[in-house]
Amino acid sequence: MSQSLAVHLDGVTKRFPGVVANDDVDLRVEEGTVHALLGENGAGKTTLMNVLYGLYQPEEGTVSVHGEPRDFDSPRDAIDAGVGMIHQHFMLVDTMTVAENIVLGQEPRKWAGLAVDREQAVQEVRELSERYGFDVDPTATVDDISVGEQQRVEILKALYRGADVLILDEPTAVLTPQEVEELFDVFEELTESGKTIIFISHKLDEAMAAADDITVLRDGKNVGTVDADTATREELAEFMVGREVLLEVEKESVAPGAPVLTVEDLTVDDDRGIEAVSDVDFDVRSGEVFGIAGVDGNGQSELVETITGLRHAREGEVALHGESIDRLSRRERIDAGIAYIPEDRQERGLVMDFDLVENATLGSQHGVFERSGRIDWDGVRGHAEDVIDEYDVRPANADADAKALSGGNQQKFIVGREFERDPDLVVAVHPTRGVDVGSIEFIHDRLLELRAEGKAVLLVSSKLDEVQQLSDRLGVVHDGEFMDVVDPDDVTEEELGLLMAGERADTPSMPAIAGAAGAEAEGDTGGVER
Repeated sequence: MSQSLAVHLDGVTKRFPGVVANDDVDLRVEEGTVHALLGENGAGKTTLMNVLYGLYQPEEGTVSVHGEPRDFDSPRDAIDAGVGMIHQHFMLVDTMTVAENIVLGQEPRKWAGLAVDREQAVQEVRELSERYGFDVDPTATVDDISVGEQQRVEILKALYRGADVLILDEPTAVLTPQEVEELFDVFEELTESGKTIIFISHKLDEAMAAADDITVLRDGKNVGTVDADTATREELAEFMVGREVLLEVEKESVAPGAPVLTVEDLTVDDDRGIEAVSDVDFDVRSGEVFGIAGVDGNGQSELVETITGLRHAREGEVALHGESIDRLSRRERIDAGIAYIPEDRQERGLVMDFDLVENATLGSQHGVFERSGRIDWDGVRGHAEDVIDEYDVRPANADADAKALSGGNQQKFIVGREFERDPDLVVAVHPTRGVDVGSIEFIHDRLLELRAEGKAVLLVSSKLDEVQQLSDRLGVVHDGEFMDVVDPDDVTEEELGLLMAGERADTPSMPAIAGAAGAEAEGDTGGVER
């Protein structure tokens, strides 16, 4: 392993009003290695990488790249120095081709610079792709390729601009297990060619599998760098949280009751009028977690929006406690006992310019917190402060705007607000996305408490370990259909990955809901009829 440093951050301190995001941080990343950056939400990981990428300028400390001190005023300066960053949310133009996205802003020219040389662009991108062993078609439209391929396009875009150091923010968040393995193969190809990888992750197993070294941040400080080959999950989790963390879900046996949610023959179109959910049937019973696993974009959003009242179905019925709710509004469904953790916390879960007190009222302003036609703001404030305290939302300031919180803390606030509604049905979509390991443990425990209290939980997640450990039954969705409904204890991650990719595997299916009522008396777990 090379001893030369690709990156050296020495004594970096970055402050925001009332917050020290990075506190005298030292980070050393060796050339030609993969370096993982772990930490709780608000620990300062992304801020530190934004300093390296020139998005932020530190108040104190120095940034050196390949041994040369740098003073980046913008990402352009960082790119010129060979630093590229691939963000969690890809920055691609869906209607453009792979080649057009990669060369955008640096297009090869012809006719004395008057026109873009598209053939040259395709050739250059093809050669770059082949050099690093990427299987990417330069002529394909981005909208037509998989999420894993889109991520490779982002990496190629950085390489095209001369990046030697690549920063990836939560790079596995929306990938199937097979795509994660392929990404790690890409890491190996890149480091063998001399590139250096820094990736932010909250997934301990992936950091240990993919990285050479792992640095843990806690409360803005570097609490240690360890060799990934000798690190343990328990050691890393304790570094991150400052206490021992229970990493495995302990799920007690609970006998499910009557169906709370019933979905029958449901067909739903997306915003373009194209069928996104195709003739789906399932139920979720009291005292049960019904999980849905699948790659994002396979109909989960449209299904959930129909259940929660944000979208109308083309055909089929959604019922709560046996009564149709198809004609109920979103507000009426909340009043009927449906809590909802949306997949997009900023678009659907919060009003970013509202403070946390105002955000605490959302969905309850016409009921729980209404007094004589007016909002009881004292009651709302007390509720907001309880959620902040119980769910460890940072900063612990009810007057802080939602936009001032990190993504993980925004998520914790939404989870707390929805769980505290005392719902009959919780629809939880990616409830721990972007949340640190300590908060994941807390949210998982709370979901299982709701299950033990007889609540019904519909859990949609792209994290296979999450849906496998928490679910009593697990439906795997691909292209708007359930490929199968399986017993999560009897199916492997590889088999789930194949189902998520649309390949039917020889997995132990669950019995159909047509026999659920009769099977319930015999202790059967029910299933989905297709």
